[in-house]
Amino acid sequence: MTPETTRETRVLPLFLRAFVQLSGLSIRTLPVILCRLSMDAARQPPGIAPQGRVGLFLLAVCWPLNWALPGLRTAYLFFPLWLGYILVVDALVWWRASTSLWTRSRKGFVLLFILSVPAWWLFEIINWRTGNWEYLGASTFTPLEYYALCTLSFSTVMPAVFETAELVRTFRWVKTLPPGARVPDTPRVGLGLLFAGLVMLALTVLWPKFFYPLVWISLVFIFEPMNRWLGRPYFLEWLQHGDWRPVISLSLGALICGFFWEMWNYWSWPQWIYHTPGAQFLHVFAMPLLGYGGYIPFALELFALKNLLWGPGPRLEL
Repeated sequence: MTPETTRETRVLPLFLRAFVQLSGLSIRTLPVILCRLSMDAARQPPGIAPQGRVGLFLLAVCWPLNWALPGLRTAYLFFPLWLGYILVVDALVWWRASTSLWTRSRKGFVLLFILSVPAWWLFEIINWRTGNWEYLGASTFTPLEYYALCTLSFSTVMPAVFETAELVRTFRWVKTLPPGARVPDTPRVGLGLLFAGLVMLALTVLWPKFFYPLVWISLVFIFEPMNRWLGRPYFLEWLQHGDWRPVISLSLGALICGFFWEMWNYWSWPQWIYHTPGAQFLHVFAMPLLGYGGYIPFALELFALKNLLWGPGPRLEL
């Protein structure tokens, strides 16, 4: 067995070890990011970008209304609430880096909302089999109303995660991270990832009660080699050089979004709840604590999906 073959056979254990380590890193560093963002505000020049002012207005109006109004308010307030979050984070990215998704390409920024819709509906289709979450209050809508309002809400997922990932990337501690473990970028590694992803997805579909967590990592294993073969951006372009900063930025970005998703959902109506066998303990809002670990690979799946569906789409500063 050649040294190259030996390295390739260790790729999957390396990915799994990296995921566990990244989960611990994310939990430890989330409070640090929020603290440093507040501290850095004193060192930044004054002024809020126009999109930030619009976002602050939407947050100031929709957040209290979403928690205070009676009835089915969240169905109509979810989109403007998250649009406000996205615009505020975009303004923060521009404030810290002099560039952002909105300022680089407004057309790409808007089209990202459209691309987000089929991406999240893919997870909804898988959830029809796994049954890990359900939407309380959904039965009060007609099918047309339900699918239209869901589609509008799902359009915010990719922009929120990618904007927050770019914000994480602006921090000095992320910029200066030293190289980590290198993952070889070879055809054999790609085939190994594809095979592993297909096996994990099959286990999820066949025995969802036991293997449902695998859905949050199987798709990135499937889409990663597909993006490589199609000439689209893919993670091994960075990981072969030991550059884990894009992975860390995306993972922390999704974890931060996850906190706001769960916090705003907790006092919403309609709202979602979870059915996660073996993990229904230590809840943070409606989500079991272990469930937050799923946000980490979820961000990687979103990035892989964006590249697969829209390779020339908006460039992310990761």
